[in-house]
Amino acid sequence: MTNSNVVKFAVRDEGVKDSMKDLTLLVWLTQLGISVAVPLGVFVGGALWLQKRFAMGSWIVIVGVVLGISLAIYEFYRMMKLLDKVGNKKKEKETTAVYFNDHE
Repeated sequence: MTNSNVVKFAVRDEGVKDSMKDLTLLVWLTQLGISVAVPLGVFVGGALWLQKRFAMGSWIVIVGVVLGISLAIYEFYRMMKLLDKVGNKKKEKETTAVYFNDHE
């Protein structure tokens, strides 16, 4: 193999790594969006169904909206905490170097 082929493969591998990082970020963002939107939709939809089905007042919709927003905020917080935890593990892996004199 010539040096130019090695350089091409190295550049190609970097491109694959970058695209995988982008894909991973896209998956996280999609999961975050679903985790926030679904509870809100389920609680509001359920409240509207209860209101129509059992002729309840509009207070049930307000309760559904409050519960939906509360759960959406909790899911957002949980996902951000998990993302931070994963990011810290990656940083810890990259920066933790054990030297001969540093071992216990």
